[in-house]
Order: sequence, then C-alpha cells, then structure tokens
Amino acid sequence: MIRILLILLIALLAGTALSMGLTYDLGYIRISLGRYLIETNFWVGLALIIGLVVLITGSISALRRFRQGSGVVAGWMARGGERRARRRTTQGLLSLAEGNWARARKLLTSSAEHADTPLINYLAAAQAAFECDDHDAVDELLRKAFESTPGSSLAVGLTQAQLQLAGNRPEQALATLLRLRKEAPHHPFVLKLLKNAYLKLEDWRELAKLAPDLRKRSVATPKELDDLEREVWHNLLERAADECRRARAENSEAPLEPLTRLWDEMPGFVRRDEFTIRDYAGLLASLGDEAQAETLLRKVLRNHWSDELINLYGRIRGTHPEEQLLMAEQWMKDRPNNPELKLALGRLSLRNELWGKAREYFEASLQLRRSRETMAELSRLNAHMGEEAASIKLLMQELETDNGLPDLPMPRA
Repeated sequence: MIRILLILLIALLAGTALSMGLTYDLGYIRISLGRYLIETNFWVGLALIIGLVVLITGSISALRRFRQGSGVVAGWMARGGERRARRRTTQGLLSLAEGNWARARKLLTSSAEHADTPLINYLAAAQAAFECDDHDAVDELLRKAFESTPGSSLAVGLTQAQLQLAGNRPEQALATLLRLRKEAPHHPFVLKLLKNAYLKLEDWRELAKLAPDLRKRSVATPKELDDLEREVWHNLLERAADECRRARAENSEAPLEPLTRLWDEMPGFVRRDEFTIRDYAGLLASLGDEAQAETLLRKVLRNHWSDELINLYGRIRGTHPEEQLLMAEQWMKDRPNNPELKLALGRLSLRNELWGKAREYFEASLQLRRSRETMAELSRLNAHMGEEAASIKLLMQELETDNGLPDLPMPRA
C-alpha cells in the first residue's frame, strides 16, 4: 500500500513539474536538411527525440529476441534430427542382426550423417552391403567410414580385411593386412587375420615366419599354435620332398639337400616334435635314405619314447638290420607290455628272416591289443608259412569285428 502511494506521489510531482515547464517558452528547435526546414517547439522536439530513441532501442531488442528464437528453433530441429538418426540407427542394427541386409543398409546409411557415431553406421552398412554381394558399395561405405572419424584407419582396415577374407579374396586381404601391420605391428587381431590370409593362400613359408609373433601375442591357445606349426612344417617338408623327387627324376643321385636344409632351419622345439620327426623320417625313407631315417629315429627313441616313432622304426630298413633288432629288444626291457614295440619287433624279425620269432612277437602284440595292422601282418606271415587256415581265420575275425556281425548259426563244413 505504501509503495502504491509513493508511486502516485512521484507521478504527481513529475506531472506538476512538466506542466510548469510547459508554461515557459524555452524557444524552438530548427533543423535544416538540404531544401527542407523543420521547426518545432522545444518540448515537442524533445518528445520526438525520446520517442526515436525508444523506437531504435525497441527495434534492436526485438531483433535480438528474433535471433535467439531462431537459434532455439534451429537447436530444436537439430536435436530432432539426432533423435531420428538414433532411432533409425537402432532399427538398422536390428535389421542387420535379423539378416534383413537391404533394409539395414538403407537405414544405417541414411542416418549416418546425423548419428552420434557415424563410423559404426558406415561399418555396419558395409557389412550389410557385403551380404548383398555389392562389393563396390562396400568399398564406398568403408571410404566414408574412414572420412567420418579421424583415427579410424585401423578399425576400418580390420573390417575391410575381414570382409575380403569372407568374400574369398585373400590376396586383397593380405595387401590390406600388410598395410595395417606397418601401422600396428603387434596388434593381436591383425596377426590373427594375417594368419588366416596366409592359410587361405597356403603360404607356409610366411606362416613359419609369423608363428613366433603369434605365440608372443597369445593369438591362439598353445595347442592351436602347436597344431598350426605342425601343419606348417609338414607342408614345407612335403614341398621340399617334392623338389627332391623332381631332382631325382632328372638325376637319380641328386642329393636330398632341399629336405635336409629345411630340417636344419627348423626351430629346436619343432625338431623335437614327434609328429614332425615322423614326417621327416618318413620322407627320408620314401626318398631312399632309410639309413639316415633309422639313425634319426634311434637317437630320438633313446631319449623320448613315442609309439608313433617306434611304429615307423619297425618299417624302416637300416644299414644293419640285426643291430636294429637288438636295439629294439633292449627297449623292450623297459616296456615289456607295449604292443607297438612288439609289432615293430615282429617286423624287424622278418627283416632278419626270423620267421618264428616274428610270429611270436605279432601274437604277443595281439594279446595286448587287437590291432588291424598287427592282425594283417600275422595273417600274411601265416599264409607264407603254409598255414592258410590260421591266416583265413584271422582275416575272418578281423572282418567280423570291423563290421559288427551278430552271433548267428552257421552250417558246419
């Protein structure tokens, strides 16, 4: 109430002062503009000036409010576009997961420009284009992905390499991965994809070079890496043996240098692998160097027993078959119940023309384990010793066992 009275008092005083001022003649205002002359009373001129100032100030204020309003509208529209982009991105990813490749590609591509993470949109769209067999679109989408996000070279390159491998384009994938390896030489996923590319290309030599890095970066389990290296060196040995065979076809006395040189190049732990030793010794024997194969197997079996290797040892003819038999019989002291060793002893007895001894070893092996290989050896020996009935009986037992024949009545001979 007091405030209202105060305002009224001030207004009354201001009105009184204004009315008193108007009674005095303070002169006039005269403005000349070219040929025009403007004259007015001082109070009217003052009122016009005040009105002009108020008009200009109001106009500036209105303009500012308009601009602020435009920014709000623009921001609202931008946020609306982002919301739509997020919604379409989600729909596109769901379509991709559902296998609706065409719809996924359309949604992801159209929303990429306004998406929070355009890189994901373009990479997922490239996957959808790949599933549609549109490889040109894949390359274009990957290019856009690279341009959309600084520092995305590795992510884009890995996606590109995966799609190239999946599309059975290992040469292109290899080129992509070699470029990525320069950028990230120790990246585990780059190394893994590089391994897959070399496997598809059957580039065993490069895989052998890559194997130490695969182990160092734990790209796969130790067993998987063991199997991989075994496969790599097996294929390299086979290729070296093929080279030796071609050389022997032209010159029967050609040395086995390609094969033996490769053996010397192998890492120590690979040369200690029984399966690799078996491959190498078997190739030496097949190329006519059974003596070197027998020497290698004898050295290995002295320190590291292997049923695989003793089986091969029994198949190989060394320089001195009688010494070979004596060596194997010494091993039997520590392994009296090893069926593979007894099979090998039977074969070595045959090499020394000890027929009865060979049959005893074969029969002893069969008592420990019924093996088709051992039954075939014993059946063949019985047939050559004139015991056709025993040979036929063994063969019939093998056939019955292998085919799971039921116990049925049979006519008597």
